[in-house]
Amino acid sequence: MDLLDLASLPDPLPIHPVDHPLDVVVRVPGSKSITNRALVCAALAGGRSTLTGALFADDTEAMIGVLRSIGLEVVADEETNSIEIVGGDGTLPATTEPVDVRQSGTTARFALPLLALGRGAYRVDAHPQMRSRPMDTTLEALRQLGAGVEELGTAGHLPTTITGRGVRSGVLRVPGDASSQFLSGLLLIGPCLPDGLVLELATHLVSRPYVDLTISVMEAFGATVDRPDDSTFAVGPGGYTATNYHIEPDASAASYPFAAAAVCGGRVRVEGLGSRAAQGDVAFLDVLAQMGAEVTRGDDWSEVRAQRGSLTGGRFDLTHISDTAQTLAVVAPFASDPVEVTGIGFIRRKETDRVAAVATELGRCRIEVTVDPDGWSIRPGTPQPAVVQTYEDHRMAMSFALLGLAVPGIEIADPACVAKTFPGYWDMLSRVAGRV
Repeated sequence: MDLLDLASLPDPLPIHPVDHPLDVVVRVPGSKSITNRALVCAALAGGRSTLTGALFADDTEAMIGVLRSIGLEVVADEETNSIEIVGGDGTLPATTEPVDVRQSGTTARFALPLLALGRGAYRVDAHPQMRSRPMDTTLEALRQLGAGVEELGTAGHLPTTITGRGVRSGVLRVPGDASSQFLSGLLLIGPCLPDGLVLELATHLVSRPYVDLTISVMEAFGATVDRPDDSTFAVGPGGYTATNYHIEPDASAASYPFAAAAVCGGRVRVEGLGSRAAQGDVAFLDVLAQMGAEVTRGDDWSEVRAQRGSLTGGRFDLTHISDTAQTLAVVAPFASDPVEVTGIGFIRRKETDRVAAVATELGRCRIEVTVDPDGWSIRPGTPQPAVVQTYEDHRMAMSFALLGLAVPGIEIADPACVAKTFPGYWDMLSRVAGRV
């Protein structure tokens, strides 16, 4: 489904329940997280890189737009899910063009360090929603490395001007409990600094698998990262080497069809995402298994089977797989016992306050939720008809739609917001439901 098709959807969008066990094989689009990391590495490599299996959605198109706005050659073919980039070999062209990161947090937190490697002044701006999200950790780190930083609005937020003037190597002590994207953005530029970069964590690290993913992509492009202990990352100098790189399907996106099987009963297999998957969010399968679903993994696929009404509750720490928290929240009402989620206080600073949004919208569906600073506890119940508000948050739309597969009367406001990471989501959901 393209953006034009999304714009034609009714708003709110009614979700129709299924009255039979699911039995379907689906494929989800390429990983947003990997696509944007690979785009940065390719942009800094010397020569032409080709990315296959890439995601084409608002968040990745935002990153592509950043690279094009600074003068890099990027040829994107949505039909083949491939992208070719001619990198700048560790440097970036100067430009007077504005750099728009749109609504993409990943793009913003990767683009700011990236632009510090340039030799010009780059004015970076974003959608109003993105302007409200803090960038202070990245901006302060760039100042310490010698980049020029001029905040043009609210301190610690976009818009800002980044001036590259020979970023130096160093040892930076950075927090790890705000977002792993800050750390990843700094790691990505490390190979292009004269003597590399050492990052030391001042606080515990959230979403560690995303940092591991960053390092994995960097290493595929020839970088070296040493981890002498759990709180230190030492990036060696030497830059990146152009390469052909394949991007696996998005594990966060796969959580929705997996959860559909758990909620509705039946079988859902996701192709291309198996036991060798690099993304941490595949651990959502372990959560479903703990709740009583049957999980099977092959080399290149994963499958969930469940009996409707067979799920149990439990306590789950989602510190490292927080993008699946909303998915688990809509599975929870169908469990036999309460589901407690911890470790996700930091997702209050995502596209919206996701802790509050989940509690509000489950409450709108007459499901009892108890909120605490680090998560929530959700009691079993039958969701009642409601128009679910999505707060310009793609994950609110995609997760709460699953309620509508199990019970009647669920409608999703602003269904087009899924364009951020999964433009074809509603087509996929129809396939899961057996309607196409």
